[in-house]
Amino acid sequence: MENVALIGFGEAGSTFARAGGWTERATVYDVKADAPANRATMLAAYAEAGVTGAADLAEALAGSKLVLSLVTADQALAVAQAAAAHLEPGAIFCDMNSVAPQTKRAAAQAIEAAGGHYVDVAIMAPVNPGWMAVPLLLSGSRAHDALTKLTALGFVNARVVGDQVGRASTIKMLRSVMYKGVEALTAECLLACEKAGVTDEVLGSFGNDWSTGADYRLDRMMVHGLRRSAEMAEVVKTLEALDVEPLMTRGTVTRQREIGALAVVPVPPTLDEKLERLTR
Repeated sequence: MENVALIGFGEAGSTFARAGGWTERATVYDVKADAPANRATMLAAYAEAGVTGAADLAEALAGSKLVLSLVTADQALAVAQAAAAHLEPGAIFCDMNSVAPQTKRAAAQAIEAAGGHYVDVAIMAPVNPGWMAVPLLLSGSRAHDALTKLTALGFVNARVVGDQVGRASTIKMLRSVMYKGVEALTAECLLACEKAGVTDEVLGSFGNDWSTGADYRLDRMMVHGLRRSAEMAEVVKTLEALDVEPLMTRGTVTRQREIGALAVVPVPPTLDEKLERLTR
């Protein structure tokens, strides 16, 4: 396995590094480590995963022919543009962020102009519990080269879906219309049910296993709502570019952001407790 540079060490980056056993092969830069309040926590996370923490982006990218970008959707383009100045010639830049195809094409321009190779990578399921088996879709002119490198890193469920940057992300974005939209509709329905005192009746009308799914969807929104909101803002761009009015998706952006902004820690373990906390 060759050396890999990781930009971002949140849930995805840290999970992949640990599950893949990348240890000394991985050099990581996460902007959160620049803040004194977060630095000790980030250094501890690097140490726990056995990876090398870099002082800045240039240090992280030095000598690496493979770069994985795993940041928040609202920072994906800025990170690609900043990374372009420090890429090794011929390095493959795998943009694994959940952003619109036009955002990825803009990032690709910066990477390619700097002598790197840009690959659009879409992560198609939660990294936990998927780990290295999480489905990945790749597109771009060097997607097959990237697939070889990602397979060497330990990913076991990746495939190429085309040679055009933006195809993988389009699939991801349009899938999120449904998945994240269902989360938002679940929250809207159950918040109203709780206030009306009819939660058990409504849940019961859906079927015996619906409560489990509702519990999981609220959990994801409470933990990742802000990140999901940023992703759904990119979905809005995707739909608009396709000349489809994002009527429902704009509401999903708002609902995900509202619940994520509550910053409930720890997240209550049961659906009843979640709803009680959300309707205070």
